[in-house]
Amino acid sequence: MAILQRRDFLKASLATGVFAATGVSPKAVRAANEEIQVAVVGLGGRGGAHVKMFDGVDGVNIAALVDPDVKRQKSFLAKFPKATAYADLRKALEDPSIDAVSIATCNHWHCLAAIWAMEAGKDVYVEKPLSHSQWEGRQVVEAAKKYKRIVQHGTQQRSSPIQDEAKHLLHKEKALGDIEFVQVCRFGPRGSIGKRSTPLTIPEEVDYNLWLGPAQDQEIFRDKLHYDWHWDFNTGSGEMGNWGVHVLDDVRNVVFQDEVTLPTRILAGGGRIAWNDAGNTPNVHFAYFDTGKIPTYIGLSNLPAEPGKKGGPNYNGVGTGYYVKCEGGVYKGRRGGGDAYDNDGKKIRSFRGDSGSNHAQNFIDALRKRDETLLTSPIEEGHYSTGWCNLANVGFRAGQAYSPEVARELNGTDEAWLTLLDLMKTHVKAHGYEMTDEEIRLSPLLTHDPATERFTGANAEAANPFLKREYRKGFEVPAIG
Repeated sequence: MAILQRRDFLKASLATGVFAATGVSPKAVRAANEEIQVAVVGLGGRGGAHVKMFDGVDGVNIAALVDPDVKRQKSFLAKFPKATAYADLRKALEDPSIDAVSIATCNHWHCLAAIWAMEAGKDVYVEKPLSHSQWEGRQVVEAAKKYKRIVQHGTQQRSSPIQDEAKHLLHKEKALGDIEFVQVCRFGPRGSIGKRSTPLTIPEEVDYNLWLGPAQDQEIFRDKLHYDWHWDFNTGSGEMGNWGVHVLDDVRNVVFQDEVTLPTRILAGGGRIAWNDAGNTPNVHFAYFDTGKIPTYIGLSNLPAEPGKKGGPNYNGVGTGYYVKCEGGVYKGRRGGGDAYDNDGKKIRSFRGDSGSNHAQNFIDALRKRDETLLTSPIEEGHYSTGWCNLANVGFRAGQAYSPEVARELNGTDEAWLTLLDLMKTHVKAHGYEMTDEEIRLSPLLTHDPATERFTGANAEAANPFLKREYRKGFEVPAIG
């Protein structure tokens, strides 16, 4: 055991005395009065953004850099030579000086990393999507309550003032009248991830056991290990969990004011077409969400509008964002802005801002004050917004051959749904496919209980198995009671 220096002994004694007198833990005292020590976990592109964002907050120090890729560790240490690098998160969590853990790993690691950090007494900032499957997201929410930790979700747009401005327009002023439906869009072209004839050789600088963590040890046939894990359900959540969660979170916050947790019915379809690559998440995806209030739809595509074109399709001028149809006009929201139009197409209001540049500051402020109510993106809201994406992915994975009859199970009278289906039909046809081709699938109309977070009734047996994954031994997400 290390010998305490007199200065450390006095500091520890003082903190213990404060705890005895006030009931505030020594950890909280240090967080309130000293430099916050942050460990960043996952050193890819998003991890780099986390490092930059926390390094820009006064009173915060990047103390630890965690990644199973030694090459990435060295790259970040060149900029932060005083930090300690780790391949294994558990080793970093043994450091009592670490106050907070910022998680920017692959999606399949988010929940386990967050729970391990909370069990070690650390506060947590965790990237979107919160979870890789719905059950494990609930465990993170319960862990935050059990361990009394400050936990911020990475839907940073909630820290942008324009969210409140848009809510005021739609709900306080009711400037556009009653809301009729919402169409969510993410039409952003990407490229193929390739398809190898032999399994990918894992780079020697990567501890693959740690990289896999909770995921299954499956051969990889894409060209790259990093980033393209997004398009494999073993480790990622496709575009629905990558970008869809941002826009669906906007809708939950701005349109529903967080009053709707999870949808009660889901109808989802899509496919992976045109590329013939190693991915198994859809590059064309669409879904209907029954919220019990305002019908909500989402359309996603990673393909250009037509082969050879640069841009993707759009829905009434919305490419990435959300289209709120109201009785007196339309609100078109997007990252960092939004515009309101009357029924004649005249722009009547514009909002401009950033996408939440002070999100890390908000987390640190809540951490110092030990007050989770200060968080702009509290973990339970992150769980619900992620949940819409998880459920849409379940719909795709539980789907069968596309059926026009099932697609019209919404009684064939839902004009907004039919409009989306027509858009997707035109889009896939431009790439040489029909909706009835074997590459396109569609779920049955699934009934979901937001209280239990499980599917019920007809077709539940096809969907419920996707709510919780099988974990690799030694990396199981624990049930939090």
